Formats: sequence, C-alpha cells, structure tokens
Amino acid sequence: MDWEKNLVEQTLLGNDDAFAKIVDIYKGYVFAIILNFIKDHNEAENIAQEVFLQVYISLPNFKMDNLKGWIGKIAANKSIDWKRKKRSKYKEEIVENTEDVMYREKFNNYETPEDILIQKENQAKINRLCKSMPTIYENAIIKFYFEDKSYEEIAREEGTTVKTIASRLYRGRNMLREKWRDESETL
Repeated sequence: MDWEKNLVEQTLLGNDDAFAKIVDIYKGYVFAIILNFIKDHNEAENIAQEVFLQVYISLPNFKMDNLKGWIGKIAANKSIDWKRKKRSKYKEEIVENTEDVMYREKFNNYETPEDILIQKENQAKINRLCKSMPTIYENAIIKFYFEDKSYEEIAREEGTTVKTIASRLYRGRNMLREKWRDESETL
C-alpha cells in the first residue's frame, strides 16, 4: 500500500512521527499475535516493545512488500524466542532484575536505612557492571537511566542517530542483565 510505503520511507528519513504511526496502526495486531503464544499480559507488553524496536532497527532491510505480514512475522519470532528462553532456563528466579533496579534508582523514594543501603549497593553494582561493558553501551545506559537524558539528547552528544541510541540501550540492557545474572549465580 502507498501509505505504508510512505510511512516506511519517512521513518527511514528520520521522521519519528511516521514510525509512531506505524506503531499505532499495528500495536493491536502485534499484541494479539503475542498473546496467542504468551498468556501473560505483562510479558506480552514487554515483547511488543521488543518487536517494535526490532522493526525500527530492521526497517532499512524491509523490501517494501506486505508491512503487516513482515511485522507479524517479527512478532511471532520474538514470541517463540521468548518461549524458548523461558523453557530453557532453570526455574529458579534471579533475585533482582537489572532494569527494575535501574528504574527504582530513578523513581523511588527510600525510607528506611536498609532501603538506602540496598539502593547504594545496587547502584554500585550497576556502575561496576557498566564499567565492564563496551563504552558505547555504558555511556548510553548511564546517560539514559542516571542522567535522565532523552534518546535525542544522547544521540546529539554521541554524534549519532536516535535509532542507534535505541539499539545501544537495548543491547546494553541485555548485556547488563546477563552480567547481573552471572554475578548473582556465583554468589
């Protein structure tokens, strides 16, 4: 369809509003596909975000044929990947999820001395783990989560695109999550 092609072309030219329209048009469709695989509403929302991040990252390779089908395939693949990971991982839960910790660092008000101590220990752990990652990912995570900078601000500072920053944050969070998990397992 011409309107789909126009939205894709505008997105590739850096028009974030065009991509927002793509997300708005297909979010219900993507969510329905994911819910067919995964019955957990919260997990489905997380996977939907991953789907649209993947769509954004992969858009330059899109062949301008059947955008809806292409997005649907990405949604199905992300859902299958999630189920495989869930099945292959052992049932023991990791004590902390790094992303939860990062958001708590940003938004919570701590009340007790124990909460303050835990918060400082978690922040120190995140900083230490960030230092062990490649600098491009460390910088993106620190600037976004701890310096409260937007994707656009970080992109300007780094001399790159918003799309690149989104990709760095996604990869950086995954690296940080793995490092957190590995360190938690060795305790």
